[in-house]
Amino acid sequence: MNEEFLKKLLAYTVLYVEDEDGIRSNIEEILKHFFKEVYSTNSAKKAYDLYLEKRPDLIITDIQMQEATGIDLIKKIRLTDSKTRVIITSAHTDLNYLLSATELYLVKYIVKPITNDNLTVALKNFVKSYDENKIYNLGDNWIFDCTKSLVSNLNEDFILTKKELDFMKLLLSKNRVITYIELENILMDDNLPITSNAIRLFIKNLRKKLPENYIKNMQGVGYYKNI
Repeated sequence: MNEEFLKKLLAYTVLYVEDEDGIRSNIEEILKHFFKEVYSTNSAKKAYDLYLEKRPDLIITDIQMQEATGIDLIKKIRLTDSKTRVIITSAHTDLNYLLSATELYLVKYIVKPITNDNLTVALKNFVKSYDENKIYNLGDNWIFDCTKSLVSNLNEDFILTKKELDFMKLLLSKNRVITYIELENILMDDNLPITSNAIRLFIKNLRKKLPENYIKNMQGVGYYKNI
């Protein structure tokens, strides 16, 4: 796994469901190296409660479990949620399982045993399932998730305001200085003029949510990202 891919994974959370304790413990330890948060459990019922509480970005679940199957779990989730990504694991390649799984909009179906290779392929599919331009690396351990209006340094999360989000989108999409006029257009409400003090305060507050010295000022022109 390359460094850029690993940094993208660190922006996400995962729920892992497996009723075999040994397998669950081993895979959970691996996942902790890749994801921001890892939640795990041994049953579909507990998994659904965890899903409701944590709202993970990805669910990795075994199919065959004692109380209910992984298929049952995902079907229940899909009644109200079509966006959470799902990877199913199974020791079987039974056609009925595969046909059931194809209706659940899966990222990947992994046939056990789970190896480094097939897990890597599945996680790459997971990352690709998102618009890759929505996740940005801002520096060492700093991630900007455009879809969530979230900046994270892996220890702390910062939610951006609507105007901060609009400015960050513009800043990251343009390989140049963002002019004062462009920034004024973002900040403008009801066509009222924006003062220079208001602009400075906006940038000051945004800088608190970003890596140190990430936004630089070009005197008399505007702001640019310092990379």
